[in-house]
Parts: sequence; structure tokens; C-alpha cells
Amino acid sequence: MFRFATPEYFHLLLLIPVLLGIYAYTAQRQRQQIRQLGNYDTIVSLMPGRSLWRGWLKAIVVSLGIAAVTIGLAGPQFGSKLTEVKRRGVELIIALDVSNSMLAQDLQPNRMERDKRAIAQLVDKLADDRLGLIVFAGDAYMQLPITNDYTSAKMFLSTISPGIVSKQGTNMGSAIELAMNSFSPDTKTGRAIIIISDGENHEDSPIGIAQQAAERGIAIHTIGIGSPEGSPIQIGPNGTFLKDENGQVVVSRLDEETLSKVAAVGNGKYIRATNTQVGLMPLFEHISKMQRAETSDKVYSDYDDQFQYAIGFALLLLLVEFMLLERKNRWLERLNLFGVAKH
Repeated sequence: MFRFATPEYFHLLLLIPVLLGIYAYTAQRQRQQIRQLGNYDTIVSLMPGRSLWRGWLKAIVVSLGIAAVTIGLAGPQFGSKLTEVKRRGVELIIALDVSNSMLAQDLQPNRMERDKRAIAQLVDKLADDRLGLIVFAGDAYMQLPITNDYTSAKMFLSTISPGIVSKQGTNMGSAIELAMNSFSPDTKTGRAIIIISDGENHEDSPIGIAQQAAERGIAIHTIGIGSPEGSPIQIGPNGTFLKDENGQVVVSRLDEETLSKVAAVGNGKYIRATNTQVGLMPLFEHISKMQRAETSDKVYSDYDDQFQYAIGFALLLLLVEFMLLERKNRWLERLNLFGVAKH
């Protein structure tokens, strides 16, 4: 298993384009100054020691050195041993509606971005619980199987948008069924599904499948995103709104009735989101009181640091940069390493 202990150091890579930009600007200024003295080609011919490519070579070597130092500071590590870790927690699957209606802006900046921020905050509070992530629109897709890897959860969360699904719509029942079959088999720990949606279900009736989940001991909580008054769905950066086949602007409204029924049948809670509180934190307090059973996971331990190779390569590049001169080296020109006859 490979990882970086301190990946925040990768921000130093931003120095590379700045360095190359400064050098390009300096080289351009030098050419302009030469042209002010007369014909450029004539003046350059009077400067036999000047090298056009060595300066760029030095800049590239320095950039590679910065990259190598950055990788070293980021702390590359290899896990050398798998260890079994015992945990006591619940299993939680979040099913997030990613249909186009989640782009409505009755929650700021829009429904979907508001949801993603709230889920990220929830992930930060998890400890021994296992988390899965499902996205759904016309169909449901497992985005992240049940796991304790919270870093991966936040990484997958950042990629979610309506564009990741090929079929639009809102098939809530499909999301519940997929979640129901994605929990660990034969587990005695508490299991819960959190559905985050505006409730506009155009594909099926999710009540029956929610009843099946409840019979298996799986609680279903729902969070309503949006407002009953509704909001148009902005699909373009310049105020372009989604329209129906008659050219009328589509208004997406929160269907609290459907979401409330699903939560009631699923022995869970329904919470309506607002601009100040999506509702995941109150649900987390409720879920934390669920039955917890001991589970075990295989994780990598005894990580070995590998930064020395990157730092060693950076020192080598520093030596190369020190030996490189921006002007042609007459002593090196006299070396005939390949025995080529000079005329």
C-alpha cells in the first residue's frame, strides 16, 4: 500500500510554472534589449559564448529539482504489513440524488453542492463506522462500497455531479434496493440508509422497497432538499434554465410527502434541509445510538518512509544545475569524448 504522509506539500509544485514564467519573461526581455542595439542575428553572431538553450535547460533542471523535493517533503511511504483492526461501529450508506433537479438554487450555492459539503462534514465526524456512497437519478450506482476509508469517501464525493449518470430521472426505489444489498452480510451491527433528495420521484414508488428494507432491520432516513415553492434548474453558467418539451422553464419542487412516507415505513426520520442545516448532524446523533457490533478490517501498518530517494535525486539535480553554465564552456568544447575528427 502506497501513500503520502503529508500531501499538503504538493502545493509547492505551484512554484514550477511561476519559475518557468519568470525565466521566459527574462529571456524575452534580453532578446528585446539585443534588438535595440541593431540587427538581432548580427549581434548574436558577435557573441560566440552565448547559448540559447542552456538557460532553458537550467530552468528545467531546477523545476525537476523542486518537484523531487516536493515529493520528498510529501513523505512517500509503503505499507509493509497487513494488520487486522477491530472496530465497533454501525454501517451507513448515503444515497445522494444527482438528477438535474439538484442543480436548483433554492439552497445556496445549489442543492447538490450544499449536500456534498454536509456529507464531507459528516465524514469528518466518523470514527469506527463504515460508510458507503450511492448516487442515483434514473438508475442507482454504487460510488463507494462500504468502507472505513474516509479519505477515499471525500475524494469520490468531490467528483459527484449530474454528469456522472447516463439516465436522468429520480429512481429512489432503485437506490434503496442497491443500498439494501450492499451492506456486509451476516453482520449484527446497526445498518442505516440516508436518502438525500428533493423527493420528485418520476420512476417508481419507493414505499414497497422501503418496507422490505425495514423488514431486514435496516433503518431508512430521508432528507428533503429544496422548497415546496420550487426553483428553476440552472444548467448553464449564463443563467440558462432547463425547459420542458413545450419550452416552459422547469420548476423543481420538494416532495415532502413521498420522503416522509419512505422514512415512516423505513422506521427512520425525515428532516427538511435549510440553508443553515442540511440535517445530517441530527441524524448522526440518532445513528450513533444504534446497535454496534465488533467488526474487523485488514489495514496496512508499519509504513516505511521512502523520501530519501526523492531527496537524493533532488541533490543530484542541484549538482547538475551547478555544473551547467548559461554560456558555452570552452574547456568542455575541447573534450573529444567520441574521437570525432575535427576539421
